[in-house]
Amino acid sequence: MAGIAIGVMALIVVLSVMNGFEDDIKTKLLGTQSHIVISHYQGGLSDPGLVMDVVAREEGVIASTPFILAQGLVSSPGGISGAVIRGIDPASATKVIRLNEIITHGTGSLDDAGILVGSELASLSGILVGDAVTLISPTGTITPLGMIPASRTFIVRGIFSTGMYEFDSNMVYISLGAAKKMFQRDTPSGVEVKVQDIYRADAIAKSATKRLGEGYWAKTWKDMNKSLFSALRLEKTIMFIILLFIILVAAFSIISTLIMMVMEKRKEIAILKSMGATTEQILRIFITVGMAIGISGTLAGLVLGLLLAYNLNAVVTAVEFIFKIQVMPKDVYYITGLPTKVDAVEVACITVASLLLCFFATIYPARQAARQDPVEVIRYEG
Repeated sequence: MAGIAIGVMALIVVLSVMNGFEDDIKTKLLGTQSHIVISHYQGGLSDPGLVMDVVAREEGVIASTPFILAQGLVSSPGGISGAVIRGIDPASATKVIRLNEIITHGTGSLDDAGILVGSELASLSGILVGDAVTLISPTGTITPLGMIPASRTFIVRGIFSTGMYEFDSNMVYISLGAAKKMFQRDTPSGVEVKVQDIYRADAIAKSATKRLGEGYWAKTWKDMNKSLFSALRLEKTIMFIILLFIILVAAFSIISTLIMMVMEKRKEIAILKSMGATTEQILRIFITVGMAIGISGTLAGLVLGLLLAYNLNAVVTAVEFIFKIQVMPKDVYYITGLPTKVDAVEVACITVASLLLCFFATIYPARQAARQDPVEVIRYEG
């Protein structure tokens, strides 16, 4: 019973933690990325207002905003670093991405002379709020001496932290007007869209592109992070299978317990059969005994797993205090505790899987008990 309880508890806790991590990653990603990105195959949108109007008519859409995405260099007194430069519309961007929430120093207000810098990029380059930095674009003016990259100086208005190292070390925000001037573009790269239900993003994107007509394409947050979420899903599935073997091993203990019981109770089984007990009744008795063990272990593991999953941060804090260690260093994991999310469907699947394994474990010893020949047993053991 203890083995089954430990297996069920481990499955519930591990899968809850993995669900929590997945939700935490989604929150951080979708704080920086939009739910849907719409653009044109020719590159850029000649009429972003039309796209925003069409998107606004879709059910479930909260807001949309144009953007420009390009690569360049950030030059500061601390050195030169490559960066992804995002030009955003300060008036509408905050309705799509949680820009104000991720600002850690300074302000999120942008003008054509301002820039927002990621926290990791700022710390590596020694950039502070109020400093002047220069953005260098790979595209520029063609002269007789060749291509001269365009450059422009901006004042750091704020420093942001998304909790994702890739964004915080490689991304800067400038206004849409400044990006158009710097990259010599008249049109934005596309339109970002925020929706109420992120799991309906695929349907909304398909409907919007159908209304817009030929030449337009759309990507959802799933498409833009497919490899990451596929890896998380695969890891979760593998962990479920591995931890299920704990319950399987515990189920073998039910088999051994029932086999020992059959060996010890051969005489009693023979007496019962000689008194008129049928094979089905003997079979039912031993299956009931085995399932009693399995159900008790499963319920104990279910209760312990849910208690631990809902109070995991308190347990982690106690472990850190007792052993003077830091389980989740913030500078490595960017989180202060273990995020957990208990999924009722997964808990139900774990419970059913445990009970099924226990049931199948009772079949062999129960059949062995039911096959006992009372004449032979009484002859040699009576």
